[in-house]
Amino acid sequence: MYAVKYVIVAIFVALGILLPVAALTIGRWLRPNKPNEDKATTYESGNEPVGEGQVRFNIRYYLFALLFVIFDVETVFLYPWAVAYNKLGLFALVEMCIFVLLLGVGLLYAWKKKVLQWTSI
Repeated sequence: MYAVKYVIVAIFVALGILLPVAALTIGRWLRPNKPNEDKATTYESGNEPVGEGQVRFNIRYYLFALLFVIFDVETVFLYPWAVAYNKLGLFALVEMCIFVLLLGVGLLYAWKKKVLQWTSI
């Protein structure tokens, strides 16, 4: 009886490998393959590409995005805690206070490093 569980897992692993490989193989057989130089160029709304394809972005874009994700995740963790607060008790309150305190420390660190100030390039 115990070995049946392993057989089921093995079947799902085999299907998880077999189905994508089969789909990609069938797609390769059915797709048209007519390479030419025009297909290899960069497409920019019908215009001829000018300049380099690599553009440098200011690091502040990434820092703002990272801070947004961090505080967005904080909201995701706070909502279920607030809904189930009555059932969780004092221990959960202390843990959530520590969690919010650590996020506050991270926010103060970002503020001191002037990550939150937007300056032009």
